[in-house]
Amino acid sequence: MSAGLPPASTVRGKGLAADDLGLAGSISVGLSSTAPVYSLAATLGFIILAVGVQAPVALIVAFFPILFIAYAYRELNNETPDCGTTFTWASRAFGKFTGWMGGWALALSGIVVLANLAQVAGQYLWRLVDPELGNNVPLVTATGVAFIAAMTWTNYRGVDLSEKMQRTLIIVQYVALALFTGFAVYRIASGQAFDPTQVSLEWFNPFAVDNLQSFTYAVLLSLFIYWGWDTCLALNEETRNPRTTPGRAALISSVILLVTYVGVSVVVIAFAGTGTAGLGLGNEENAGDVFYSMSEAVLGDWAWVAVVAVLVSAASATQTTILPTARGTLSMAAHQALPERFARVHARYLTPTFSTVLMGVTASVYYVVLTLVSENFLADSIASLGLFIAFYYGLTGFASVWFFRRTLRSSTRNLVFRGILPLLGALMMSAAFLLSAADMLDPAYGSTVFLGVGGTFLIGVGALLLGVGLMALWYASARRREAADAAIAAYTAAPM
Repeated sequence: MSAGLPPASTVRGKGLAADDLGLAGSISVGLSSTAPVYSLAATLGFIILAVGVQAPVALIVAFFPILFIAYAYRELNNETPDCGTTFTWASRAFGKFTGWMGGWALALSGIVVLANLAQVAGQYLWRLVDPELGNNVPLVTATGVAFIAAMTWTNYRGVDLSEKMQRTLIIVQYVALALFTGFAVYRIASGQAFDPTQVSLEWFNPFAVDNLQSFTYAVLLSLFIYWGWDTCLALNEETRNPRTTPGRAALISSVILLVTYVGVSVVVIAFAGTGTAGLGLGNEENAGDVFYSMSEAVLGDWAWVAVVAVLVSAASATQTTILPTARGTLSMAAHQALPERFARVHARYLTPTFSTVLMGVTASVYYVVLTLVSENFLADSIASLGLFIAFYYGLTGFASVWFFRRTLRSSTRNLVFRGILPLLGALMMSAAFLLSAADMLDPAYGSTVFLGVGGTFLIGVGALLLGVGLMALWYASARRREAADAAIAAYTAAPM
């Protein structure tokens, strides 16, 4: 059925803690990894700038490829629960080289987004003290690195501790969202909204969009704010009922995110409208963080809640982002696709040691170096994140179709959930990759330009190509080691 890795049974027992997570814990990890409050704060304004009141339907349309890929994850996990996820499944479907690139894209996305999350956590922590301190780059950078260090330590100490922290932090996020939306609805109902806008069914009609290009851009933005739910699949070997619970958690998490994003977008538009003045969501000055710009008008003396919510969201996602990458590299090492040290597991805490620490150190170095070089360079690297996500999500969808190709006709269920939906999701992710890459080619897309090409494109594509080089080096050195071991074995076996 597949090629590239040995049978699953030969690589069981990586040393991770078994049965630590239940369904509720997996869902909380999946939601926290997506950072719902921060994702909305940072992205919703730009979606509304693109399509105005059609923002809710853009969020709905973007959900479908995510849902289809979630089914691919569920089916592959049910067949082969392995913390390597995309790496493992793509390797079994297409061979170790393709799988390695999937693992590399996952690692890249984790490193890049950690730099962003650390920066946001640092900014919002100091905004609580003094809004001006949030613009102090050295202070924010040092604080961001401290956040990464703290969350690396938490992950090192065990998945049970991590899950308990995430359950608390996701509750805090949703309580803050409930307060924000509750106050906003109250002010709308009492006539205190900035620009009361009547909710209409047209907001949910994709055919009411005036500009297809703008709608496509909004869907692409919406697509990537769902990213992160797959973390619960990376913890499958540490979850009770590893073949079923992580897949269910992924589907439930993605549906909760859909309801959250669409619901909040409707309330925000109804409160502030899409005008270009003041708090209007057509005002570009508000796009960077709709919660922060609206916090005083909505929450009054409780405006600090919006700042805390984004801070908690970024901090919790900092922790959960380390989890899948550390386990992905652990699995790659267990399958001899990385040096053996990546497979080390703590004897007491039962967590990946080298992989976890290396993830924290790499993300910190990446963040500090890019900040020192240029904040524009850091911003463009973060903007390239969508390429990595679309790449490994799409690869997982294609892997499902090919891995299960011989069983697709055995039942309608298999055909739909292992074939049709994953294929549709993979094709949509491929389209998202190509459309995003085409947009990033434009020098005006980001903040940097090299030789007339957008820096965001060069950073994203260059990082993926770097993976090809690293993979080639690793497998070339592995062949040399195998040849040397064979020569030594032959020499020692020869008669004297």
